[in-house]
Amino acid sequence: MNLSRREALKCIAAGTATMALPGCGFRSSKPNVVFILVDDLGWKDLGCYGSTFHETPNIDTLAAEGVRFTDAYAASPVCSPTRASILTGKHPARLHITDWIPGNDPKNRPLLGPQDEHAMRLDEVTLAESFKEAGYATGFIGKWHLGGEGFYPQDQGFDVNIAGHHAGHPASYFYPYKNRHGHWDVPDLSDGSEGEYLTDRLTDEAVGFIQSRKERPFFLYLSYYSVHTPIQPKPSLKEKYAAKKAALSPSDLPEYRKEQDAKTRLRQDHAGYASMVHAVDDGVGRVRSALKDLGLDDNTIIVFMSDNGGLSTIPTPGPASVYPLRAGKGWVYEGGIRVPMIMHWKGHIDKGKTSDIPVMSTDFYPTLLALSGLKKRPDQHCDGVDLGPILKGEGAVDRDFLVWHYPHYHGSRHRPASAIRQGKWKLIYWYEDGRTELYNLKDDIEESHDLVTTHPERAVALRIKMMEWLRSVDAQMPIRRQDTKDK
Repeated sequence: MNLSRREALKCIAAGTATMALPGCGFRSSKPNVVFILVDDLGWKDLGCYGSTFHETPNIDTLAAEGVRFTDAYAASPVCSPTRASILTGKHPARLHITDWIPGNDPKNRPLLGPQDEHAMRLDEVTLAESFKEAGYATGFIGKWHLGGEGFYPQDQGFDVNIAGHHAGHPASYFYPYKNRHGHWDVPDLSDGSEGEYLTDRLTDEAVGFIQSRKERPFFLYLSYYSVHTPIQPKPSLKEKYAAKKAALSPSDLPEYRKEQDAKTRLRQDHAGYASMVHAVDDGVGRVRSALKDLGLDDNTIIVFMSDNGGLSTIPTPGPASVYPLRAGKGWVYEGGIRVPMIMHWKGHIDKGKTSDIPVMSTDFYPTLLALSGLKKRPDQHCDGVDLGPILKGEGAVDRDFLVWHYPHYHGSRHRPASAIRQGKWKLIYWYEDGRTELYNLKDDIEESHDLVTTHPERAVALRIKMMEWLRSVDAQMPIRRQDTKDK
């Protein structure tokens, strides 16, 4: 059947991208991709990951209809490095982006952190550029934090950039999204109205992008600023969770526990934070509804992930709780790097599956290219692996170990360290004093029993493997100051 262009576009808009309906006869083999990244969302923040205080029915449904990863990791315990790893398929250590941009390593500590790149390099062929070359419409909405002027999303393969700039969090979550200093003002949203909430506005923009690009395959990167500080919930939701907190039974858990010089929140009962999580869930539900209304849900890959662990560990306890994981954002303990991750594509990947195979944010690049039927770029996404075998129930992936490299001090009181996980074993090396810690994550997810003295050979072998890998990617190391004595 020969169709006019108008008839063909009508068929696409009607949702016939993967299945030809009577009278259309049009078929496209390219799926859409919606990548949803949440800032600072903790591993335990969703109902499908065990939260009983937060309410996330839309994300829980996404997990029930897709693949939920229990051992998914951000490539870094802070945002910019993980964000770079998603878009390049390379490890932050290889990119020389190992701290949030531009970072803030103190100069009065025993070690000096390495001088990182202050932007994701333009010679990287980003995931967006790969999709754009394949004929996709590409859109970025929300938090960028991968460089300033000249390094924005529109310079890195995105046709559209809404609200993405150099800053790592908004001045305010309420219109006009500004403060008196002007440093964190969110751009491109000047046409809002009084009381408008940033998470809702970004969802509006995402829905608009989907509606206006429905006639061709698209890659949409929806990068919420939530749930990063400042903790500013919608008033109606805050009232809901304040009442829910008041109705909680007394907890056997203490409010917090010490983590070196910091404190980690253990109880998940912060009403303002829970309200911000709820707003993100509402946004995910609206995006999915838009896809269904346009008949695009069957031919759209949806990815959901957080860029690092929840903000639970700071000098005073943070708003999040990732218990039973140890510590939180900014730390190479599990609380800082293990994150929620869900992938969904109706009819193409397993439904209702849970995987405990360790995976990392570097893996999205080759996985999404493969799922979309696009040619892989192994020289570009050299630190990622295709997760297709897991998604389709065909087995594990070919990878021996995972490494994290955070050679910086952080406001959470973390000190420079690197870590490696091989199977159930995880080793952490602290650069200040050369101390190592060894944990069996299968038996001790809380990382509370250091086994370095009972398994010294394994500790040595893991440290050698980790250091050899770091040298192979030209990882930058902290250096010891010469003008002060170690404290």
